[in-house]
Amino acid sequence: MNPRHLLRMAKWARNPPGEKRVKLVIGVIVICLVIFAVEWLVDFPDWLVPERIRPGKLPG
Repeated sequence: MNPRHLLRMAKWARNPPGEKRVKLVIGVIVICLVIFAVEWLVDFPDWLVPERIRPGKLPG
């Protein structure tokens, strides 16, 4: 583990982030998990899947 990470953890232990910051981080994590679950359950939309290009073939 990088010593910088240890120093950052020690700093956070002495002076933890505020309640708003913790809620923000948890909210972002929850949104990411919801998006992942929807994509996994419903399937990835076809319009977002890039087309596979064979070597030597140029699009257009």
